[in-house]
Amino acid sequence: MGQLLTAALDAGATRIVVGLGGSATNDGGAGMLAALGVAGYGAGDERLAPGGGALAGLARLEGRPDPRLTDVELVAATDVDSPLLGLNGASAVFGPQKGASREDVLLLEGALHRWADVVEAHLGVAVRDEPGAGAAGGLGAALLALGARREPGIALVQQLVGLPARVARAELVVTGEGTLDGSSLVGKVVSGVAALAAAEAVVCLVLAGAVRVGRRELGAAGIEAAYSLVEQVGVEAALLRPAQELAALTTRVARQWSGPGRATVEESGTPPC
Repeated sequence: MGQLLTAALDAGATRIVVGLGGSATNDGGAGMLAALGVAGYGAGDERLAPGGGALAGLARLEGRPDPRLTDVELVAATDVDSPLLGLNGASAVFGPQKGASREDVLLLEGALHRWADVVEAHLGVAVRDEPGAGAAGGLGAALLALGARREPGIALVQQLVGLPARVARAELVVTGEGTLDGSSLVGKVVSGVAALAAAEAVVCLVLAGAVRVGRRELGAAGIEAAYSLVEQVGVEAALLRPAQELAALTTRVARQWSGPGRATVEESGTPPC
């Protein structure tokens, strides 16, 4: 991300919007800051290795961010309002979604605590409790430390693509998610799309890799039914052939919900999750 920001600055950008969604990293944006001129070092003056776990050995930061950032409108478009740390933070909520064990989560949480302390001391900005700081493995925290303004990503995208008008004309709305869980229903794309559909009394369905919320939570969010790829075809097939299996699931769901006589979940015999 730091390299992309640098490329945008080189191209003369005056407004940069960074979309923060899923991430395979949990480093609090350390890699991005390093690419922008702020590098981390351990107690032995060694350059810190990349990755979230390495932050546990962080002793200090050196360097200042690219000075051109002060003249740019920087926007962090987040899909969640999670803080960096704690039970609702980057490690605890999103780590397990990406395969982190309980031990991994504890290690990453401790490392991010250290990261937050050192960033605050070096840049003079406390962002650990700011909404959106935990987005994308904590990348939101680093962007906020650089002076970014946070905006809900779903609202920004809805405006850009004219989604409200499209939903108003639709008879059925289908959206998707990797893992549909509690975090999906508080600010992510799924919740935003479902809210628009509910406002227009349009049925909303979700296709997901895995579904970890029940019908009551789905209904409260305005979602009629959710379909889990893992439960439909198994973990192995879902991981080995995700595109093909998702296409097949989409076809089955489309047939089920098409036409004036479309079936309800109970009538079809297809489990919603």
